Amino acid sequence: MRPVPLSLEGKSVLITGGSRGIGAAAVQLFHEAGARVTFSYRSAGAAAEALVSELGENCIAIQQELASPEQGRALVEKAVAALGRLDVLVANHGVWPPDEAPISAMREEQWRTTLAVNLDSVFGLTQAAVTQMLRQGRGAVDQPAGHIVFVSSTAGQRGEAGHADYAASKGAIISLTKSLSSELAGHGILVNCVAPGWVETDMSASTFADPEASAAIFSAIPLGRAARPMEIAGPILFLCTPLAGFVSGEILNVNGGAVLAG
Repeated sequence: MRPVPLSLEGKSVLITGGSRGIGAAAVQLFHEAGARVTFSYRSAGAAAEALVSELGENCIAIQQELASPEQGRALVEKAVAALGRLDVLVANHGVWPPDEAPISAMREEQWRTTLAVNLDSVFGLTQAAVTQMLRQGRGAVDQPAGHIVFVSSTAGQRGEAGHADYAASKGAIISLTKSLSSELAGHGILVNCVAPGWVETDMSASTFADPEASAAIFSAIPLGRAARPMEIAGPILFLCTPLAGFVSGEILNVNGGAVLAG
C-alpha cells in the first residue's frame, strides 16, 4: 500500500503565533510532516524555547511583534534568511479582547489595536510572502508555487456581539482569502482559510473559567465542546498538502457545526 501523501518533506514554513495554542499544534504537525518550520512569538519566550527544544532540528523560533505591515514584512525577511526560501505561510496570530465592548462604548484604541494585529500585520506578511514565492517560481504546472493559509473565525462569518473589532478583522481575512485566491491561483499560489469556532487556548481560558459562560457556549455547539488545538492544526496542514492541490479560495469551517446552528 502507498502511504497517504501528507508529507511536506523539505518544505519551508512560517507559522505566526506559534508558541501556544493552535499555532504550537500547527508547528508540531508541520514538523512531523517533514517541513522545516519557523514560527513567531511575541512574549511567550519560555514556551517558544520549550517547543524548539522538544522538536529539535528544523524548528526555529523568531521573536517578532506583529502590529503593523512593516513588522509583518520584517518577519518574512527573518524567516527567509533562516530557511533560504518560503513555501508556506500560516497567518495564525491574533488578539481577541475578552471583555465585551458595546460599539457605543468601545475605545478607539481597542479598535485600532485589534485591527493592527489581526489585519494590518497580515497585509505585510502576505505582501512579503507572495513576493518571495513569486521570486522562487514554481516547478511543474500542476505543482503550487506556495501555500497561504489564514486563520479567521466563526466571528468573521456571522459577527459577534460585543466584539465588533474582532469580528470585523476576521471578516476582512475571509474577504482577503477570496480576493487573493482570484489574484494568485494563476501564479500557482493557493490561498485558503480555516475558520475555527471556540478552541481550548490561553485566549479563551478566562471565558471557559466562567461556568455560566462556558455552559452557554457549549450549548450552542452541536458537538457540545470546544475544539482542541490539534483539531484546527490538522485542517491547516491538509490545505498545504498535495491532497488539497486543487483547493483555492476555500473557507474551511472547523467549529463543531456551530456556524450552522445559531
